[in-house]
Parts: sequence; C-alpha cells; structure tokens
Amino acid sequence: MTSKFKTSTDSEIILTELMQPNYSNFSGKIHGGFILSLMDKAAFACASKYSGQYCVTASVNRVDFLNPIEVGELVTMKAQINYVGNTSMVVGIRVESQNIQTGEIKHCNSSYFSMVAKDEKGKNVKVPGLIIRNNNEMRRFLRSIKRLKSSNERDQEFKLENFNPDLYKHHLDSYNIKFQF
Repeated sequence: MTSKFKTSTDSEIILTELMQPNYSNFSGKIHGGFILSLMDKAAFACASKYSGQYCVTASVNRVDFLNPIEVGELVTMKAQINYVGNTSMVVGIRVESQNIQTGEIKHCNSSYFSMVAKDEKGKNVKVPGLIIRNNNEMRRFLRSIKRLKSSNERDQEFKLENFNPDLYKHHLDSYNIKFQF
C-alpha cells in the first residue's frame, strides 16, 4: 500500500552512463534519440518509484538540446516528481554531461515527462499526493499546472472544429509563407 502523501525526494532518481561510440550519430555526437530513450527510462523509474506502480509515458513536453554530448563523457540524468494529479505525474529531468578528463560539466537539456500510473490490468490508478516543502517545490508544481493548462487551452483553440482561419491569417504576415487557397 502506498502512502497518501510523499515528498519529491521519495521519487528522486539519478542515472549515470558513459557515452560510447555506438551511441553517436553521423556527426560524432551522441544521438538525441539515445538521450531521449535514457530520459524515458529515468522518467519511468522516477514515477514508478513514487507511485509504487508500473507507469507509462503519456507525453513529453519540449526537449531542447542545449549542448552536444561527446563520446567518452559521463551523462547524468536527475529526475524527480514536480507535480501529481489523480493518476498522473510530471517528472522533471535534468541532463548533464561531464568530461571525465577536465571535470567540466555541461547542462545538456531539461524536460518534463507526463507519466500515468497503471495497475496490473492496465487501468489508471491513483497516485500519492505531493508534500511541498519549500518555495522551489511550489514553483515547480505551479509551473507544471500552468504548462498543463496552457497545453489544454492550445489544444482546444486549434481543434479542427473550433478553428477559424480568418482570425489568424494576419498573424502570419511576417512569416515566409504563401497562401494558395
């Protein structure tokens, strides 16, 4: 039985892996798809640890690759729960790489994975509430609420049955496009 409330510390996961040549792309940098796969594993481990359940990825919010990752660097992913709903959680993930010869650490990306807890029959299951212990945890929780609300509003605004192109055409005047309809 899981607790009614937990802290984000109860969910913390740190994954570290040495970047090998077979993880690289054609330009010799670590392939972004490989990093995304590691991030998904970190999100799964974090959400499952927190909820005590098997978890699945519902969505990934924006991934910006800020700095390339080199072969031979250590990549560390730090993940923790930032937000909980009824059956869903938002996992914040920070990716850093470290040059093992110089010790230099680079922030490579941060992202937010929405995860859903499932029972053994694949049905959504309630997750523990989140204990907020400081201003930073409150900021992360509120940021997640705003991101979810904004995403839902955008989805509604641009739903095919709600979309009126005449309301938007003037917004496209400065873009490199040409209408042919």
